[in-house]
Amino acid sequence: MERVGLEGSWMLTRIADGSSRPMRIPGDIMSTLIASGELPDPYVDRNELLVQWVGLEDWLLTREFELTPEFLAHERIFLDLEVVDTVAEVRLNDELLGISDNMFRRFRREAKSMLAPGRNRLSVLIRSPERAAIARAAEIPYPIPASLYPVHSPHRNLIRKAQCMAGWDWGPCLMTGGIYDDAALIGIDGPRIDYATTRARREGDCWQLDIDIDLDSAEPCTACVRAELAARRPGMPPLAAQACEVELPRGRARKTLGLRVERPELWWPQGYGEQPLYELYVTVSDPRKAQDAHTLTKRIGFRELRLVSEEDGWGRSMKFVVNGREIFAKGANWIPADALPARATPLRIETLLRAATAAHMNMLRVWGGGRYESDRFYELCDELGILVWQDCMFSCALYPSEPDFLANVEAEIRHQVLRLKDHPALALWCGNNEALGAITWYEESRKNPARYIVDYDRLTEGVLGRVVRELDPDRAWWPSSPSAGPNDFSDNWHADNRGDMHYWSVWHEGKPFSAYLEVEPRFCSEFGFQSFPSYGTIATFAPEDERNVTSPAMEHHQRHERGNALIVETMLRYFRMPRGFRETLYLSQVQQALAIKTAVEYWRSLRPRCMGTLYWQLNDVWPVASWSSLEYNGSWKLLHYEARRFYAPVALALFQKEGRVRAFGLNDSAAVLSAHLALELRHFDGSCAGAYGAEAELPPDSATLLWDLPVRELPCRPDEAFLSGRLAYAPASAPEGDSTAHEVRTELFLTEPKRCALADPQLDAEVLEEGGGLLLALRAAAPAFFVAPSVEGLPGRFEDAGFCLLAGETRTLRFIPAQGAAAPTRRDLEAALRLLHLHASFE
Repeated sequence: MERVGLEGSWMLTRIADGSSRPMRIPGDIMSTLIASGELPDPYVDRNELLVQWVGLEDWLLTREFELTPEFLAHERIFLDLEVVDTVAEVRLNDELLGISDNMFRRFRREAKSMLAPGRNRLSVLIRSPERAAIARAAEIPYPIPASLYPVHSPHRNLIRKAQCMAGWDWGPCLMTGGIYDDAALIGIDGPRIDYATTRARREGDCWQLDIDIDLDSAEPCTACVRAELAARRPGMPPLAAQACEVELPRGRARKTLGLRVERPELWWPQGYGEQPLYELYVTVSDPRKAQDAHTLTKRIGFRELRLVSEEDGWGRSMKFVVNGREIFAKGANWIPADALPARATPLRIETLLRAATAAHMNMLRVWGGGRYESDRFYELCDELGILVWQDCMFSCALYPSEPDFLANVEAEIRHQVLRLKDHPALALWCGNNEALGAITWYEESRKNPARYIVDYDRLTEGVLGRVVRELDPDRAWWPSSPSAGPNDFSDNWHADNRGDMHYWSVWHEGKPFSAYLEVEPRFCSEFGFQSFPSYGTIATFAPEDERNVTSPAMEHHQRHERGNALIVETMLRYFRMPRGFRETLYLSQVQQALAIKTAVEYWRSLRPRCMGTLYWQLNDVWPVASWSSLEYNGSWKLLHYEARRFYAPVALALFQKEGRVRAFGLNDSAAVLSAHLALELRHFDGSCAGAYGAEAELPPDSATLLWDLPVRELPCRPDEAFLSGRLAYAPASAPEGDSTAHEVRTELFLTEPKRCALADPQLDAEVLEEGGGLLLALRAAAPAFFVAPSVEGLPGRFEDAGFCLLAGETRTLRFIPAQGAAAPTRRDLEAALRLLHLHASFE
């Protein structure tokens, strides 16, 4: 096999006027026009409105390349384009090679007959996606509605393009197009491998690994097929191998090989064990052309993973079990890494995923309004131990069920299942995001629900579910999110006892944070609260005279119609009026962290009833006010720092419900832990008003009630003091004399902070140099709440933020420069340092 890469320098031509400019592939049209100076950056100010014309026009992408006679001597040559976005005509040397109308299907065509020695020309004509969607709507005999957002492109649900490109309540409308991921010509002699997928089953200490190999041959032949599983340590013999001869017909065929693997190391989610991966080599060759063997390589992991969804005393469970151990899923929802595909670089994706693992996340939900992610995304999830809840790419809309649409989707999902199913991180296939509930959203579907229910069933169960069950029978199929499971159409926005729940009453309905304590979900796969990004992020898109939450630039970067109002109304419910713009941004992040902490700690305390929380959302596609815990530039909001605490394997949950304060010890480890709880009721000047304690053993994978007291029995009013809790723990089986112990801490206001007379903590800060790095030493004279050190104009962050500093307490924080950035000098850090805390945020 020989590969001729087609990445790199192309030309982009605007059909309307014939103008051309260089383009990089992988890449997209809008990014190219920004680079050429013809488009303003749509992320700045309201420039998004100035670039909408791009999605209304046709664009030609061309690449000229040289081919040698030796390459053309291959029996067959294929053109492989992994992602073509979206409605496109592909030509070689001005001859039509094929049509593409689905960015989720690989474009692969035999191309040899169209190629010539010397210079060749590949062209991809990308049609206007907006006009294609409008034309499609005119062909359908009845309306198929979709949710619309402040800036949007119509009928996005009728073409197979990432749905959020048409605008969302957190993202811009950028109907760009292009070629993403891999692009190449592949020359082959003899048979080739289309797909090779595995199915592993455990038999005692051994595993049976069956490998299904989809083959394609230009002519009947006797082929040698071989599979080899390499040892993890260099120089060691293969763990297993098998080879055989097979008679191949012309065209497609399948061969299954079996390997017996002795005692492989098991793959685990993060926090539960290691992530060993094994190289699998699958080769096919025609003995007459042995030098032209085609080898496919992939990494696999050995683990048993199942979804348990069964009737119990609470309703219907939803929990993941890996290698026999019940996993509490801790994580967030993943949206595309960038609204402009050219900017969604491998480094950007890796930075986001590593930030997720730094916050102890073991699961991400790849949300159904984006894309099936790149190979590198799933490879990193395998390496990092991040389980993937994989939505199919349908979201917040109804969808057609015409035969051509369903056939297109079937080809899409067949390719994606075969591409992704061998990743040990892949935990579940889900049919869509909120498409089941959407049947009740629109006037058309409310008037004629039967019509749209039939459409939903034909797509979801008739195509997606059927194909997933056929091609990946060992992995769970979940029809929709939220859902009570197959064949159950419960209202999972409000019913909390079956399957996965989306709980949005706190945000959309403006309920207090205490409403999170009124629901007891089996698995909550969406819940969230918005905040503003940091000042540094806002400075990248808002002119200096518009750095006000109600300025045109700020309101343009708020896509929820009531978003700013909900943030500010909630802020005034819990906090005093902030003194200025920076303080408003800070308090928005404090309350976001408080909201999600309230939900997660309570729901973790419900284990085993609740077995998963995935908050909305991990990341942003552009700089915006949103529900994310990571800002567009990758910096951590206070929520992400808080997530590292509330998702810690061992944590202390402290909350107030029904007039009582309760403390739970949360233990996601496999060890029995000896724990000591120390609670102090402290006045806001730092003096102690009361102390409480408890001793307990925390069983493995458990939530244990440690302390419970009516608020009325506390020795002072709720507005006079706060609770500070410390949980010290060590393995109960630790050898005698081993005093090694760990500690986690949390604080709890007993009423809204605005009602409390906070003392000025007189926070002292000093930048220190140590070991070639920079440290920030902080000391408080009185309790300082939600301490948030930050830097403006320097790439990087401090290792912690959003914490409480008690009276007389000192903390030293390391400054972490951004990846690839030079470490600042002490003087630079001192000049850029900003220090916020609750008392300093209001007059």
